[in-house]
Amino acid sequence: MTHYTAIATSTGRDGRAYSSDGRLDVGLALQKELGGTGDGTNPEQLFAAGYAACFATSMQLVARRKHLDVTGLSVTAEVGLLPNGQGGFRLEVTLRTKLPENLPSEVADDLLEATHQVCPYSNATRGNIPVELCTDRS
Repeated sequence: MTHYTAIATSTGRDGRAYSSDGRLDVGLALQKELGGTGDGTNPEQLFAAGYAACFATSMQLVARRKHLDVTGLSVTAEVGLLPNGQGGFRLEVTLRTKLPENLPSEVADDLLEATHQVCPYSNATRGNIPVELCTDRS
């Protein structure tokens, strides 16, 4: 049984993207690096924001299950757009997770890997695009 379905429509990279409930409505623009104006957001930024939010929420869930305090946690997703060698493009992702300094390295590494198994974005991308997991201590 599906718990939730997000519905969004886009007119393209130099257009608009909006959700069916009206909560999301953004102007899109082709990145300057790809020859566009860069005057709007782009699909890679939206994917990065979604992946970062999903991974952070998943980590909070896993940490709660493991009775770990991850107060102050943040996740930064870097989504790269690269040529695929066949005239198209591919993605790669680096997830930089900022964790509390008092969390031992081995515990942090275990938490990161466990979260990567739970996160819906990680499960959707596994085997399709490279995802690098990194931790940063605050």
